[in-house]
Amino acid sequence: MPKGEGKQVAQNKKAYHDYFIEETFESGIVLQGTEIKSIRAGKINLRDSFAKIERGEVYLHNAHISPYEQGNRYNHDPLRTRKLLLHRKQINKLIGETKEAGYTIVPLRVYLKNGFAKVLIGLGRGKKQYDKREDLKKKEAKRDIERAFRDRQKM
Repeated sequence: MPKGEGKQVAQNKKAYHDYFIEETFESGIVLQGTEIKSIRAGKINLRDSFAKIERGEVYLHNAHISPYEQGNRYNHDPLRTRKLLLHRKQINKLIGETKEAGYTIVPLRVYLKNGFAKVLIGLGRGKKQYDKREDLKKKEAKRDIERAFRDRQKM
């Protein structure tokens, strides 16, 4: 199965608005206890999350996984830092790219692949305000063209 495919659980739409995504990597994620049950139920939020390289390993920060309802005392801290599983070559590439000015590692989506939770992370460069406005104009123009084309086909 190609990277980024599987049953999608969560998506970070804001990442595409705030960053130019230049390259993507598929990574596993280290989970505790009932976290996988919460992810399968779709109780994960990636809105303000980011990945950071610490001590030669990649960690996911601020990803909110809600506590599992039937988990009682086995539940976890919803905002804890989680380790991402990548190959050494990929980590070295990320270290080299993030040392350049303006690059950051952003989680794009979480999905289930062969029973395992995977995180698609992207190497992104921040957009300026005028870039964001330009993208919105392009989206709106494309939407108007599609609407006009649809209306014309109805006649």
